[in-house]
Amino acid sequence: MRVLKISELKQSLMDTATPIDGWTGGPVSRTRQALIGDGQSDNFRSNVVNFGVGCTTGWHVHDCDQLLVVTAGKGFAATETERREIAVGDIVHIKSGERHWHGASATTPLSHITVTVPGSTSKH
Repeated sequence: MRVLKISELKQSLMDTATPIDGWTGGPVSRTRQALIGDGQSDNFRSNVVNFGVGCTTGWHVHDCDQLLVVTAGKGFAATETERREIAVGDIVHIKSGERHWHGASATTPLSHITVTVPGSTSKH
């Protein structure tokens, strides 16, 4: 058994961040905090992803289902047919192959826990 404290986990910068439509606030950023890394579980991979104000993932697709559990702030999750506001306590289930994006609103940061399958990939 492992017990982790999110506040004590190292934050690693992520390579890309896309501003939400209409963003005029300058550069945006994301960090990742590993919860369950590759090789630590046969069934799950999990991270906390922290989005700066106005930062989103950009459109992408995963080759497995993805769960997002919002832990701080407010933002959005969107597919090609729907855009929903998300906030602390919301859980988003995105099906494998569904084109989507998610991230912070223009006024608040957002943090969420991601859960995917080890070895899975995403494509922008």
